[in-house]
Amino acid sequence: MTLNIPIALTWLRILLIPVFVGVFYLPDTLLSPIAKNWVGMAVFALAAITDWADGYLARKLGEVSAFGAFLDPVADKLMVAAALIVLVWLGRAESYLAMIIIGREIAISALREWMAQLGKSRSVAVALIGKVKTVAQMVAIIALLLWVPVLPGISTALVGRLALWVAAILTLWSMFHYLRLAAPHLQEPSRTMPAKGKPLIDPPARETL
Repeated sequence: MTLNIPIALTWLRILLIPVFVGVFYLPDTLLSPIAKNWVGMAVFALAAITDWADGYLARKLGEVSAFGAFLDPVADKLMVAAALIVLVWLGRAESYLAMIIIGREIAISALREWMAQLGKSRSVAVALIGKVKTVAQMVAIIALLLWVPVLPGISTALVGRLALWVAAILTLWSMFHYLRLAAPHLQEPSRTMPAKGKPLIDPPARETL
C-alpha cells in the first residue's frame, strides 16, 4: 500500500468520525447545544469535501489504486452511518429511515464486491439515481445536524426531515435498480484462478456513498 494524497484524504475522513461523534458528547458547559450543531455540521461537511477531493485528485494525479477504490466507499459508509446514528440518538431522525439507508449501503457494497469477483463490476457502476440519492442524503444530514433555523421563514428541521425521506425512497429505488442489473449475473460462477495463482478479480468500482 502506497500512501498518497487521495488515500491520505480518505484516512482523514475515517479519523474525523470519532471527532464528529465526540462533539455531541461534550458537556454543555464546554460547548453549547447550538455550537455543537454547527461544529458537528462543519466536521461532517469537511468529510464530505474530502470525499469529493480524494476521487478528483486520484484521477487528476493518476493515483487511482485498488486499495483506494476499496477504502473510499468504506469511509463514506462509516461516516454516513455515524451521522445517522447520532441523529437518531438526538431524536432528529427516525430509526427506521436510518436502518433503510444503512442497510442498503451494506447490501449494495456486498453486491458490488460479489460482482467484482465475477468480473462484472461495471454492470453495477454508480448510476445517476445513486448520485441524486447522495445529494438528498447530504442535504438531509447537514440540515438535521444544524437543526436550528438558518434562513428566515425556512424550517431547517423540516427541510432535513423531508430530504431524509427523499433519500430513503431513492435508497430503495436505487437498490432495486442495482439488483435488477446484477440479477442476470448472480448465477454465474466466480472467475477462475489464472496460471500464476492469483484470483482474477476486478478492482471494486468506486461508489458514491
